[in-house]
Amino acid sequence: MESFLIKALQFIIALAFLVIIHEFGHYIFARIFGIKVDKFYMFFNPKFSLLRYNPRTNKIGLFVRQGDEENNTPDKAAVTFTIGKEHPAPSNGKTSWRDTIYGIGWVPLGGYCAINGMIDETNQKMSEEEKPWEFRTKPAWQRLLVMFGGVLFNFILAILIYAGIAANWGAKYIPFEVATEGFDFVPAAQKAGFRNGDIPLMADGVKLDAADGDYMLKMVEAKEVTMLRNGKDTVTIAIPKDFIFRLNDEKGFMAYRLPVYIDRLVPGEAAAKAGLLEGDHIVAVGDTPTPSYTELTPALVANAGKEVDLTVERDGNRVTVPVTPNEFGKLGFQLRPITDV
Repeated sequence: MESFLIKALQFIIALAFLVIIHEFGHYIFARIFGIKVDKFYMFFNPKFSLLRYNPRTNKIGLFVRQGDEENNTPDKAAVTFTIGKEHPAPSNGKTSWRDTIYGIGWVPLGGYCAINGMIDETNQKMSEEEKPWEFRTKPAWQRLLVMFGGVLFNFILAILIYAGIAANWGAKYIPFEVATEGFDFVPAAQKAGFRNGDIPLMADGVKLDAADGDYMLKMVEAKEVTMLRNGKDTVTIAIPKDFIFRLNDEKGFMAYRLPVYIDRLVPGEAAAKAGLLEGDHIVAVGDTPTPSYTELTPALVANAGKEVDLTVERDGNRVTVPVTPNEFGKLGFQLRPITDV
């Protein structure tokens, strides 16, 4: 139940934020063109408002019951207080932000901006005499911008949100020169001559760059690819003409090999009991080197349920730690993300 309430509250807050931005788009264009805005509300307020503020009188009302204009029944607030002096409307008829009643309704499903001189869900009546501050008296291009303002502001908001996401969690990539463990390749690629641990250098003589999102496509479509093998040898692999079709049955082509760094330990599991530490770099299981997670998994499964020595790099030194994987060959730790290694 608590989880449901939290999610419901998150939904209401998100919806309120989007609606306020949308309605503010209508509001700001109306104000730019001198159109009077009667009300600006977050959430709907049928018969009742949680809060209402009148900038002309500088009065704030809490729990306001809406009156009846036809019967001349005034609005009634449970609590009213003043936060400043009154600001009478100017005699020249010029409108300002103080002509708008601002409030919060009690139905958290949206909001609205009531524009004077526009027939919509907030206003179904209109005086016969046209006023210069009414929506209907403005040129067509101004009326279009007022109506389009909400969509425009939501579009700008989307751009800002995505820009923020890109700035904070934007695309991360690993330059080939620091990917010391190289790549793992699918069987079809290995049959063509690639080897696990190879690092791409060039495709048809053109240097490959990890920042280029199409570097794998360039390799697949090239006639020959130059790779760095064993950290020192340069090899050239001729790419078969039908290579891209051979990869159709495979899941991908190649992937970075993940060095085994411990990010977090699971309390009470084998790794924690053995004294392994967060930040440890596991380089061997018994006599089997484990330059990447690809080699670690089968090595641990082969020693499931029995004690084996792990070789670990810690603070620049190599240490040996006896550990007993569980019956599934698991030690109980979380791997450090490759972009953090």
